[in-house]
Amino acid sequence: MEERSRLRRGSEVSTKPVIDLKFYLKLFWTTFTLSLFTFGGGFVIVSLMRKKMVVQLGWIDDEEMMDFITIAQSSPGPIAVNASLMVGYHLAGVPGALVSTLGTILPPMVILSLISVGYEAVAENTWVKAAFHGMRAVVAAIVLQVTWALFRTLAETKKVLPLVLFAVAFIALFVFRVNIMVVMVMMVLLSILLSIREARKEKMR
Repeated sequence: MEERSRLRRGSEVSTKPVIDLKFYLKLFWTTFTLSLFTFGGGFVIVSLMRKKMVVQLGWIDDEEMMDFITIAQSSPGPIAVNASLMVGYHLAGVPGALVSTLGTILPPMVILSLISVGYEAVAENTWVKAAFHGMRAVVAAIVLQVTWALFRTLAETKKVLPLVLFAVAFIALFVFRVNIMVVMVMMVLLSILLSIREARKEKMR
């Protein structure tokens, strides 16, 4: 049974789960299956994590998911592991973080260990190559889907500052090819400065 503490933040509504053994098992199984059946990198599992934990389970909302992705991307380590850790910690503290992280790292650890044994035998296989080419197209579609969902959440706030920062970051990354960490630091500093300016304007009114 779940405690219905529903709050509207962004385009989805979050439902706070009851923290018990059943929840921990569900959290582990959710992160485990997401990691097991995801190919194409961290942003793919993040997009599927949003679909599962925001849309289907309602454990977190879109705004929280965006915050977790931002922190996961700017922190050292794989974004998928960082995002899972953040979600688990948000839901159930340190135990939740440990459970979700274990569920995320276990599948690739086992699969890569098995692949490393027979890699030379399958690396040049025609069927394997064809499968990877097909997965690339799916990965691109999934990344575009989550990008649109997060941008829509940003636009729904109807605030000018986030949209301006998005435009500046997009131009810096895709037009001028600026390093992503440099862009993130610039956006943080710019956001702080503009927020201070807005706060001062509010006080003067």
